[in-house]
Amino acid sequence: MTLLRTKTVEQSIRDTEEPGHRLRRALSALDLTVFGVGVIIGTGIFVLTGQVARDKAGPAVALSFILAAVVCGLAALCYAEFASTVPVAGSAYTFSYATLGEFPAWIIGWDLILEMGLAAAVVSVGWSGYFAALLDDVGVTIPASIAAPPGDGGTVNVPAIGLVLAVTALLVLGIKISSRVTAVVVAIKVSVVLLVIIAGLFYVKADNYDPFIPPSKSTEEAGGLAAPLMQVLFGITPATYGWLGIFSAVAIVFFAYIGFDIVATAAEEARRPQRDLPIGLIGSLVITAILYAAVSIVVVGMQHYSELSTEAPLADAFKANGHPAYATIIDVGAVAGLITVVMILLLGMSRILFAMGRDKLLPAWLSAVHPRFGTPYRSTIIMGVIAAVLAGFIPLAELAELVNIGTLFAFLVVSLAVVVLRRTRPELPRAFRTPWVPVIPILSVLACLFVMINLPVETWLRFLAWLGIGIVIYALYGYRKSRLQRSMEPAAKR
Repeated sequence: MTLLRTKTVEQSIRDTEEPGHRLRRALSALDLTVFGVGVIIGTGIFVLTGQVARDKAGPAVALSFILAAVVCGLAALCYAEFASTVPVAGSAYTFSYATLGEFPAWIIGWDLILEMGLAAAVVSVGWSGYFAALLDDVGVTIPASIAAPPGDGGTVNVPAIGLVLAVTALLVLGIKISSRVTAVVVAIKVSVVLLVIIAGLFYVKADNYDPFIPPSKSTEEAGGLAAPLMQVLFGITPATYGWLGIFSAVAIVFFAYIGFDIVATAAEEARRPQRDLPIGLIGSLVITAILYAAVSIVVVGMQHYSELSTEAPLADAFKANGHPAYATIIDVGAVAGLITVVMILLLGMSRILFAMGRDKLLPAWLSAVHPRFGTPYRSTIIMGVIAAVLAGFIPLAELAELVNIGTLFAFLVVSLAVVVLRRTRPELPRAFRTPWVPVIPILSVLACLFVMINLPVETWLRFLAWLGIGIVIYALYGYRKSRLQRSMEPAAKR
C-alpha cells in the first residue's frame, strides 16, 4: 500500500550527506544535555508547582512530577534507541517514516509542527508577562495595549514578538552560537533553581506537610466539551487530592517536561550521535526530574499548599516568609529561563520542517541549508515568523493543552515504532537498545494513553481537526510530490 511505503534507514542516512542539505555537526553530549535541560526548565517549575499543589495534589505534588517524569522516561528510552540508530533530523517524523510508513510519518510531522509552534508561542507569551513584571519592579511600565493580544486586553504583544524574532535570528546564525547562548542562560536558571532549593530549606515548616496526601475530594463534573475524555468514556470524575488527585495532576505537570524529545531533532548536528543522543535525552530528563521534585517539596514546605500562588508560587512563597529580594532573583531566572525554552522549541520545529522539505512532502526549498552558517535558514525563519504572529496576535490560553496531546501522540507512535523496527530490521546496529522490549514500549503507550484521556474533549476535537487539515494537505500535495514516490515511479513503470 503506497500510503504505508517506508523510507529505509540507509536512505535516510544517505540523505544527510547531500550537498545543499548537509547540516553542520557541532554538538557534543554536553550541548545536547544542556538543550534538553534548557527547554524543560521553564513554565513548569516557575508556575505549575503552585497551581497543581493548591488545586490537585497538595504537598504530594512532588509525586505528580515524578510520575510525569516516569511517563516521559519510558518514551525517552524508546527515543534513545531510535535516535542512535537513525541519527537524522526529524525526530519522531523520521522514525515513523522508517517503520510505519509515509502517511503515518506525515501525520506525526504535522502533529509536531503544531506542538512545537504552539508551545513556542505560549511560552513566549508567558515570558512577556514575567518581563513586564520585572520592568515594573524597576519603575518601567509597558502599556497593556502592546503587552497582550486582542481578546486579552491589548492590541499586540510586542515583547513576545520581539523575543521570538530575536531567537530566530540566533538560530539562523548557527547551531554552535545557539548552544553557547543556551549554555549561559541555562547556567543562570539552574543557579536560580538551586538557590530556591537551598535558601527555601531554611523556611520549611514541618506542619505544612501534614497531611502529605490530603483526603480525596470529588470535584464538580465538568460539562460538555470541557469534560475530560475519561469522564465521558468511563464516567470517572477527576478528584482533587488523594491518589486520584495526584494522578489527575500528572496530565497538567506533564507540560513541564515537554521538549526533551527535541534533543532527537538535532541528531544530524551531533558529533557522535550514536553515543551523544541517548546521553542528552536521558540525562536532561533525569536532571530536571530531580530539580522539579526538590523545588516542589521545598515550596510546599515554605507555605501551606492552600495558600500558594498560582501565578508566581516560588517568588510569592519567599515574600510570604519576609524575603522579597529572593522574589526578584526568581523573576530574573524566569525571564532568562524562558528564553531558552522558546529558542529550543523553534530549533526542533524548524528541523521537522527541514526534514519534511527534504523528503518533498512539503516544498523542497524549505530544506535549503545556509552556505555560511550551515543551518536550515528558510524553515527557521518561516517557523519563527509563524510563532511570532501567534504570540503577538492570538489568545493562546485555551489552545495550550493541544501541546500536551500533540506530544503524547508523538511519544505513543515512537514507542510503537521501536517494536516494529526490532521486528522488521533486527540486524541494524543499535548503539543504544531500549531494555525489556516490548514491555517498556507497551508501558509507554499505556502511560501516554492514560494522560491523554485526562484531557478535555474539546482538546481532542481541536487535535483531530488539525490532523484533518494535515490529511487534506498530504492528499493534495505531499502524496504526489513525495520524493519516495518519485523514486518508485520508474520501477513501477518497468
